Amino acid sequence: MKLTFLGTGTSFGVPQIGCHCARCRSTDPRDRRTRVGAVVETDGGTRLLLDTPPELRLQLVTNGIDWVDAVLFTHDHADHTHGVDDIRAITVRRDAPLPMYGPPATLENLAKRFPYIFDENIRPAAGTSKPEGQARPLAGDETVTIGDVDVIAVPVPHGKMTVYAYRIGPLAYVTDAKTIPPAALDTLRGAQVLVINALFRTEHPTHLSIPEAVRAAREIGADRTYLTHLTHDNFHADLEAELPRGVSPAFDGLTIRIDEP
Repeated sequence: MKLTFLGTGTSFGVPQIGCHCARCRSTDPRDRRTRVGAVVETDGGTRLLLDTPPELRLQLVTNGIDWVDAVLFTHDHADHTHGVDDIRAITVRRDAPLPMYGPPATLENLAKRFPYIFDENIRPAAGTSKPEGQARPLAGDETVTIGDVDVIAVPVPHGKMTVYAYRIGPLAYVTDAKTIPPAALDTLRGAQVLVINALFRTEHPTHLSIPEAVRAAREIGADRTYLTHLTHDNFHADLEAELPRGVSPAFDGLTIRIDEP
């Protein structure tokens, strides 16, 4: 299995508009972070897109990705969804709408914001095209088979709302979680690679902090953990040097290999 980090930044992105801090002016390309998204590709060729961040077109072009088999939405916040229109370049070459999985409320809200994507009765004018998605809501803890891989929707709290982490074979992908409840821990344990959000060094009301993410990683026990949804508070190199063995900050464009059992 191959995991590509399309974006690893917080909702502001890095550099942040109007900020002139040393991190936002850094020349290290790993310190430039677009909004969070990723692509997972199995050895059998199934390719899954996790969220559709605002920079999606640039992220896909940069990483040479021109097709996916499905989208997995974690939740409907703008930094995770507002690039959804860019799937038009993918669906225009498909014979059917692109399956889009996620929490029922997320898909309902996206259908209200982007009705032209989800409503098959809204047809583009002759000679034009539109993005086409098919909503496939998942219940919490539901397992769905997409191509050659089983995907488990794992509910986790994000402030007052519930978002989905995903267990995709040997990968556990958790973003925008505040805590990892016991039931979620049970589902995520045994993963070889964990991706988990880590916002500030101090506590935040809706996100795991870096220390909290490291503690959660110990509980889940993956061989390798990558921190994502990072802010401009840290230089990549400095954070990498101080994290415990087996835990690393991800960066945009990082591609890792995960051996499937």
